[in-house]
Amino acid sequence: KTNIITSVSITSEFDNDSPELKQLVNETAENFKMEEVSADKAYLSQDNLELISDKGAMPFIPFKNNNQASRHGAIWKKMFYYFQLNNEQFLEHYHSRSNAETSVFMLKSKFGDSVRSKKWTAQINEVLCKVICHNICVVIQEMHELGINPDFNGNN
Repeated sequence: KTNIITSVSITSEFDNDSPELKQLVNETAENFKMEEVSADKAYLSQDNLELISDKGAMPFIPFKNNNQASRHGAIWKKMFYYFQLNNEQFLEHYHSRSNAETSVFMLKSKFGDSVRSKKWTAQINEVLCKVICHNICVVIQEMHELGINPDFNGNN
């Protein structure tokens, strides 16, 4: 709802995204109660579905045309049949993934979509700084929209 970025994994253009999901889900689960996780087909694997389910969330990752329910675990079968038999409902949940795309768009439109640093470590730091700045902007926006008066002194 807020478009806050809960976890970041910075990879090169040659890395596969699917293995990164484990870190992202684990780090997010440390601070947030996840109900659903939506991801595109690139993240579809038995391990990813189980991880999301183990964290108490429902995985909404669409299946490919050649996927089958057999030879997979319980969560794969459950989501596969839900995808097959209730496709419209499944896709409603899956399309909440557009929030992630919106968050990336917000970050790029405010802070630029290029990285200017030359060295890899500096590039990572630059991207992380942009994410921190994005999250600060989101928190400030939500404070105003929800009428939250923060107490930075810890006086409750």
